[in-house]
Amino acid sequence: MSVMRVAQVAEPRGSFEVVERELPEPGPGHVRIAVEASGVCHTDSVFVQTPSPAVRFPLVTGHEVAGRIDSVGEGVVGWAVGTRVEVGWFGGQCGHCRPCRQGDFISCENLKVPGLAYDGGYATHMVAPVEALAQIPEGLSAVDAAPLGCAGVTSFMGLRTSVARAGDLVAVLGIGGLGHLGVQYAARMGFETVAIARGRDKEALARQLGADHYIDSSASDPARMLKELGGAKVVLGTAASADAMSATIDGLAPRGQLVTIGVTDQSLKVAPVQLIGTSRVVSGHPSGTAREVEETMAFSARSGVRPMVETMPLEEVNDAYARMLSGSARFRMVLTMDG
Repeated sequence: MSVMRVAQVAEPRGSFEVVERELPEPGPGHVRIAVEASGVCHTDSVFVQTPSPAVRFPLVTGHEVAGRIDSVGEGVVGWAVGTRVEVGWFGGQCGHCRPCRQGDFISCENLKVPGLAYDGGYATHMVAPVEALAQIPEGLSAVDAAPLGCAGVTSFMGLRTSVARAGDLVAVLGIGGLGHLGVQYAARMGFETVAIARGRDKEALARQLGADHYIDSSASDPARMLKELGGAKVVLGTAASADAMSATIDGLAPRGQLVTIGVTDQSLKVAPVQLIGTSRVVSGHPSGTAREVEETMAFSARSGVRPMVETMPLEEVNDAYARMLSGSARFRMVLTMDG
């Protein structure tokens, strides 16, 4: 019997245990992937920590997965054994809900998130539907590609679909797992890039990533500072703080846009008067489809955008998960399947 190794959680709020399972065969329209790298995203903790009928245990999470196809199921066209692929937050769509019928697959009401809808990438192998596959370009390693399936595509598409155009002033709030990618994308898209974070100690990194300006939000009012720079066409809110996002709204230019991608259940503090006279917009942005993940990776490969990662082997998954939860990782934890 052929076997694979998976890191599973047996019950809500449990620890990970690496166990052997029988190697699955891909069904029709699916492929099996030999996983090389899997990012450890903070959203994984929501699945692990939430006792919900939607979460099935034992749970194998992981939705930032890079590897190679090693088996294809019946009816698979256009994907061959050996192809390097990524599976991100977008793990497939239902095809029958209203957003799907309108072609808005990332808004699918029954979105198939890997690690929730089916076993994810904390494993040496995983099976995924072909609609979830994004081809990894040459020049991008599996470790670099993995975080782009969630953190990367969210930051990239949040900017790409915004109202900003090349040359505009764009601010990135937060320099963490999302923000350190957002600063790089903003700079390489041709925006005049502002990084906003707490403390002067982050300025050197922000400028290294491509920021033209740095605002220490603990020492000055970010909205006032943005106004002095002419007003931001877009603020990309990557920090998971509603208060920090709210504090930038008055720094938006007329018809400027706050794009929120940092997940929090806190309420934004915004009054209609802050929006009406200047036609400002506050919006949210989800992740991205498999095609958009491909475009994110292609742009990253060409422009030199790379995630800053720490790697650990699958067997050290609990340590990697703890570093992610504590916020001490700089900036993305990635599990590797070597050995």
